[in-house]
Amino acid sequence: MGPGSVWTSTLRLWSGGLGFALPVREHVNQKNRSPPDFRAIDAAGHQDNLWPTSRRSDPIPTPARKTLVATLREVLRTKIEAGQYKPGDRLPSEAQLTREHAVSRTVVREAIAALRADGLVEPRQGSGVYVLEPAEEVPAPFTNIDSARLSSMIELLELRTAVEVEAAGLAAQRRSPSQEERIIEALRTVTDKNTRQEPSSEADFALHLAIAEATNNPRFCEFLQMVGPNSIPRRALDPSEPQAFPQTYVDMINAEHDTIVTAILNGDEEAARSAMRQHLKGSQQRYRSLLRGAQ
Repeated sequence: MGPGSVWTSTLRLWSGGLGFALPVREHVNQKNRSPPDFRAIDAAGHQDNLWPTSRRSDPIPTPARKTLVATLREVLRTKIEAGQYKPGDRLPSEAQLTREHAVSRTVVREAIAALRADGLVEPRQGSGVYVLEPAEEVPAPFTNIDSARLSSMIELLELRTAVEVEAAGLAAQRRSPSQEERIIEALRTVTDKNTRQEPSSEADFALHLAIAEATNNPRFCEFLQMVGPNSIPRRALDPSEPQAFPQTYVDMINAEHDTIVTAILNGDEEAARSAMRQHLKGSQQRYRSLLRGAQ
């Protein structure tokens, strides 16, 4: 008897008038054995699979392998944006959408919920789901700053003062050696450009950004990057900066920058805050003087 053999017959025993069967092994060649057939023959002589050996479902179309909910949501969104469903129109009922798109009611409900979260539709109790008027676009922060308006620049400088005064104090407390190097390099660059009467707004902004980075709080950098280099007074006065500024003005700006950086490198939080406040308050005062002269 080899490893490819099994016993398969049954021995029927009788005990006390009751019959019961016990399996009795019989030598069968496993190699010649046919696989079991899990099929039944109905009254008409047809065979039905009771236990199919494999089950296959039709693949979901996957142009981008989206889920059914995301796919239905995009279909409805496209129709709304194209004007097929106009503001005030009622969307097809849940049952209609289920039939039209061959999806379950759960899929329809989740797709409608997503459109509602996007502000495109509004369910109304006992009435249906209606398309809403497009919401007015809210401009991104600091995108409507008019650098040609002195009053607009004063508003921005006031905001910068509130943020950057604290940034200078935190930089004095938290700076790392590598951040100190970047601050010193940025100071050297802007000082050289100012002294040579070269455009220096980008270098000035880089110094303030290096100080913000030294806070080790990324929100300070994000704020400065949002307002951008146009918040630097000289850049706002004349974007091309072709004219030479008075030497006294250049010396004053260089001295203010140097005082800020020295306080930060010395780890003097209060001196750093005070120096940054004086620097930005001075810019506000210069703008207000220009504003009064323009009136």
